[in-house]
Amino acid sequence: MGNADSDTCLAPVDVVVVGSGIAGLFLAVRCARSGMKVAVVTKKGVSTSSTNWAQGGIAGVLDVDDIEAIEAHVLDTIESGAGLCDEVVVRSVIREAAMRIKDLVEHGVRFDRKEDGGFHMAREGGHSGARILHSRDRTGQEIERALTKVASSESDAEFRILEDWMAVDLIQKSHGKPGDGVCGIWCLNTEGEVWTLPAKVVVLATGGSGMMHKATTNPSIATGDGVAMAHRAGAEIKDMEFIQFHPTSLSVSRQKPFLISEAMRGHGAVLMTIDEYAEWGSSSSSNPGEISFMRGYSELGSLGTRDVVARAIDRELKKSGDPHVLLVTEHLDREGLRQSFPTICSKLEEYGIDLGSDPIPVTPAAHYMVGGISVDSMGRAIIDGTPMPGLFAIGEVACTGLHGANRLASNSLLEAVVFSERAAERIIDEWGGGSLRDVSDNLPKWRADDLDTLVEHAPLRTDLEALRTTMTQDVGIVKSNSRLDRAERRLEHIDKEVSRTWKRCKPTQDLVELRNLVIVSKMVVSASKKREFNVGLHYNLDLS
Repeated sequence: MGNADSDTCLAPVDVVVVGSGIAGLFLAVRCARSGMKVAVVTKKGVSTSSTNWAQGGIAGVLDVDDIEAIEAHVLDTIESGAGLCDEVVVRSVIREAAMRIKDLVEHGVRFDRKEDGGFHMAREGGHSGARILHSRDRTGQEIERALTKVASSESDAEFRILEDWMAVDLIQKSHGKPGDGVCGIWCLNTEGEVWTLPAKVVVLATGGSGMMHKATTNPSIATGDGVAMAHRAGAEIKDMEFIQFHPTSLSVSRQKPFLISEAMRGHGAVLMTIDEYAEWGSSSSSNPGEISFMRGYSELGSLGTRDVVARAIDRELKKSGDPHVLLVTEHLDREGLRQSFPTICSKLEEYGIDLGSDPIPVTPAAHYMVGGISVDSMGRAIIDGTPMPGLFAIGEVACTGLHGANRLASNSLLEAVVFSERAAERIIDEWGGGSLRDVSDNLPKWRADDLDTLVEHAPLRTDLEALRTTMTQDVGIVKSNSRLDRAERRLEHIDKEVSRTWKRCKPTQDLVELRNLVIVSKMVVSASKKREFNVGLHYNLDLS
């Protein structure tokens, strides 16, 4: 369908960024302002990224001389990561926070401020103090707004944003010899045509894989595309057993889960079972925390780390048979809540729930992929222990060593901007020094174009539903050896069906996404079976 000599070849660029969240846009703008030719490829609109959905904020100590505060952030991160974090990475990222947050402010991000002009800091689960910058309860939307505005002002012939284009695969030199690196991507346009986009550098910023599970806070585009593409190209993938479930997604309908920000618990909201809430209502206690089941799971109570809180809720629901637990806010200042969480307040009102007066029904939902493409300190993808030429990965798709076995709340946006800056700096330096490889004039061809047109999408949707059911039932918050074995068998069957379709049919977005989800799901199961002890987000009943 497309090769470098055909009319389906886009103009070569210096950098192609796959994904348009905070990580991708931050790097793209930085490279474009340095004079590089940049293309951003995003399979939906810019506003559909996971960044745009983030409610919480970005964690960081703004006073670079406050060693005590920086050390506390370091220790909280390592404790949340259950000791599996790379401490060198943790310290370097947290020390860089002030500079990167300054960059965001200079890009036009409007974080909430106090009356004295200083930034308002919130506290979230796992944090020993208030260090989260935010923009009410729509921080991600605010960051996306500012970066999109900057990107739009830069857009010209040298900087293109290709919305509704989907990356299908990485193009490798020497017809797929991994050690030679990548030199562009094949991408699918809205007409179903595969185009070749040559590039000196490919940056994967594709986000996570929440669509593996039936209940997820992620947008529908989170189908593990970057991890799957990198895996097929031979890059190292690590820590895929660590899938983070957000403890508190709104549980009121069969619609897509709506995240109730962890900042609300930092504000004082308390988790209770339905029975505990009834008991509290008939007691004289004004503090629901004295009754909350979370007292038995964490010294921090409802502000425990996400792995602990999600498992605690899962266990309580299995014991009671209830469909949800409750997030209680009646003991808090109602007007203060409504001012701090306007987005959540508006959503709750759609279901007749009055924030500050009514309990909020919540359950865990798949939220964040902690593992991903193994990268070095500059964001370069790793293959056989060394950087893979021409391939970078930043944001949720990358595994940097910051999060260990469990991501600390609001560290993800910090990681995204820090590694985006580092990757951009490395790419710009190599470009300025003339050391980036020239784009090949003879790129490997896409598969033959004499393939069938995929007419029936119903079987794909059936396979997708089966995959999501399998991952939800057998590879969720709590695992077991028998469940993992069953998931492995079921995924192998789905893989065979999808592979047969892939070999005979032209790609569609549904087919590409399902192919990627199968690959990522199989990696999660494989990594879970290999993990021989329970730690962080990985909990196997047979190892306890």
